[in-house]
Amino acid sequence: MLELNKDVIFLILEELKNDRKSLYSCLLINKTWCEMTVPILWKIPGLNYLNYNNNKKIRLLNVILLHLSEESRNILKDQGIKFFTTTKYQRPFFNYINFWRSLNLHLIEEILNVSIEQSKISIVRNEILKLFINKNTKFIELYIPQKFNYQIHLISGVENCFSELEYLCCDANIDQNILRGLSKIIKSIKKLRFKDIMQYNDRNKNIGIISLIETQENLEDICFNCYSNVRDESYCVSLEESLIKKANSIQHLKLDWTPTTNILSYLVNLTCLDINLSLINFSLMKLPHYTNWNNLKNISLPVLEILRTQQVPSKILANLIENTKGYLTEISICYEGVDNKRLIQAIYENCPNLKYLKLSFINNDITELEKLLIKCKHLSGLVIIIFENEPDWDNLFKVLISSSPINLFKFKFSSFKTLKLETLKFFFDNWKDRHPILLQTNSLYSLYSANTERQQQINNLVETYKKKGIVKTYDVYWQIHTIEDFEWEKTF
Repeated sequence: MLELNKDVIFLILEELKNDRKSLYSCLLINKTWCEMTVPILWKIPGLNYLNYNNNKKIRLLNVILLHLSEESRNILKDQGIKFFTTTKYQRPFFNYINFWRSLNLHLIEEILNVSIEQSKISIVRNEILKLFINKNTKFIELYIPQKFNYQIHLISGVENCFSELEYLCCDANIDQNILRGLSKIIKSIKKLRFKDIMQYNDRNKNIGIISLIETQENLEDICFNCYSNVRDESYCVSLEESLIKKANSIQHLKLDWTPTTNILSYLVNLTCLDINLSLINFSLMKLPHYTNWNNLKNISLPVLEILRTQQVPSKILANLIENTKGYLTEISICYEGVDNKRLIQAIYENCPNLKYLKLSFINNDITELEKLLIKCKHLSGLVIIIFENEPDWDNLFKVLISSSPINLFKFKFSSFKTLKLETLKFFFDNWKDRHPILLQTNSLYSLYSANTERQQQINNLVETYKKKGIVKTYDVYWQIHTIEDFEWEKTF
């Protein structure tokens, strides 16, 4: 039998790295394939652990426990914790732990909670963390769960273990001493994600976050997610001031609050900006520090490529877009107000390379949309959220048929009312000899009225045009507030 060179096998496995089913088949080819496939499968174990049932979690824990040293097994045994009943103990053929490159402490906590008595979890956790954090392991990703208080920065060998760490994601309400400790040993993080930012008028509540930010040598991407209505100005100021010190390296920024300083004027290399105020209560938006847009006015972001916002006024967005230099390829903006004329004008006058656009929409915007379709010739994905009780579907689809650039074939429409069947048929009939459509629709009316008959008629119509090659994919997404902007880019 012809044997492939290892370099060729490696290239094949690289192509299959996200196809776990095929990778499992590769294990069975021969010893060489097996030895080269196992490290890929175990690089990020528990990738979809949220879908794991308890049996899967227990099996994963059993594999981990097989790697315990004799010393650790004796420690557990002395505490009355017996995992191994046979006198003969044999370690796995592979050291799977050494293949891990992503350490998800949330996953570790999950498998402990379903497998171990509550009173003994801390004892088992101590020994398991020694397996993962030592001088012989190396991680590039680290996930720390909510309310985590284990002082991992004090474990022997942690300096080597995290010396090449590039990504850290954690809940902001963990023990700040952990983050301060990690900041003293980790300098290589490129991406930081802080979840559940709690707004306190107390610098000590984010001192670990600030320390971790300021000690990174090449921080490129940072995200702050805030799930509460409260936005404390001084808390935000301290975080933004720490980012200013990293202005030259930061390229991606996500904030869940209105900028409280002139931080954006420092971020001259920013390529992606995401400001999401959707979780702020509308009554709070009347308070001055929630609606002070001064720090977004007259900002110049010359290399900005991606702009995503929610509840930022259209006037502010128009100014921002006008001060870019034509590099924007993705714009996703929602709930920006009802006067979009200037905003749409700013887009088609300043974004010749635009590929994806998400926009809130009213009937009066159709004329400006037509100009945008004509000028933005590279547009391939369009998401329209219509805030009208009676959408003008007829004119909207006429404009899409007559003016859509040749690359545009991905559409999403979200509205209160269901699409008109006859208008959709007209759209399909006039889309012949073009790229097959990827279509997603979303109707709050259908959701609450349970108008399944109308939706079934649409489904039947779409199936007819799938057979004709006009439509490639269609689905209905009911949750307007969680709709992903352009996930079909990754699928097709």
